[in-house]
Amino acid sequence: MDQGISATAPQAAGPARRRRWWRVALVLAPVLAFLGLLAYGFTRDPRAIPSPLVATPAPDFQLTLFNGSQVRLSEFRGRVVFLNFWASWCPPCRAEARLLEVTWRHYRDRGVVFLGVNIQDREASARSFLHEFGITYPNGRDPQNRIAIDYGVYGLPETFFISRDGLITYKHIGAIEGDLLAGKMEEALRGAVSAEGRGADYRSIR
Repeated sequence: MDQGISATAPQAAGPARRRRWWRVALVLAPVLAFLGLLAYGFTRDPRAIPSPLVATPAPDFQLTLFNGSQVRLSEFRGRVVFLNFWASWCPPCRAEARLLEVTWRHYRDRGVVFLGVNIQDREASARSFLHEFGITYPNGRDPQNRIAIDYGVYGLPETFFISRDGLITYKHIGAIEGDLLAGKMEEALRGAVSAEGRGADYRSIR
């Protein structure tokens, strides 16, 4: 009798152990998957994530400018819009500031609007920045980051080219260079859509 019991005990213990391992595996699987995604995320440059907004209608918004007036993006339908998100503390924003003003003066008689959106900044610092670089195209603050959130802005500077019919034709992440700026502006004037691009410098805001 004792031999019969001892002979069947290991057989009964086998399925029980397997069931315990399955329960452990079911508990650990989502945890390990989350840790894997987290580790992968730390190795990824946020700029490598393509924007879903390219080739789609630009989100409309109202912006209060530094001169106290208000503009709405939809008011510029029929004109190309160069939309730039920036802050005074952002080195690449400073690097491209003079180029943006020069380009604005070159294109403003061709049905092009430049519009700057200042985020995560102090108003006094933003005004000082505009004065320092002699910026004359319209600029305003987005104090609650609502516009930036709608556009999926992850860092600074980020720029969107918007065609005459309101479609985003190109998104640039980081400081933009002169030749690229002129080329993408000409594409926007033609309504041509291209994949987003990245500059050499960028400042994450998240």
